[in-house]
Amino acid sequence: GEMKTVTIEEELAYPLEEVWAIFADVTRSDWVPAVDSITQEDGVRSFTMEGIGEVQERIITLDNESHCLQYSAIKTPTPLEHHLATIKLSVSQKGCHFSWATEIAPDQFSPAIEHGMSVSFEGLKAVLANGSV
Repeated sequence: GEMKTVTIEEELAYPLEEVWAIFADVTRSDWVPAVDSITQEDGVRSFTMEGIGEVQERIITLDNESHCLQYSAIKTPTPLEHHLATIKLSVSQKGCHFSWATEIAPDQFSPAIEHGMSVSFEGLKAVLANGSV
């Protein structure tokens, strides 16, 4: 099927290290509204997402120097042909440039992915605003 890339990019008025700390802990779930808890074993994190079901994601890249996290969904209730998400942070004048891009196939799943990303991004901003890092 067709592949689609869903992207969220925004400038965040927070220090890069403060934002990165949230992603550096791949089992941290307080910023993901639909997930209660995340477990990790052998580089694979598992969780149950509200309205979706059980998901497993392989952590491909967790680079504390380039501030890049890449993961791929390897188990989902509806099998995906392709899934690769990249979260990348860089220093900007405002504080931190946030980029989250997810490649997805078949593209009929992109609206659900896009929705999940946008509510998670709002959750991230709420966690940052609360200063509970």
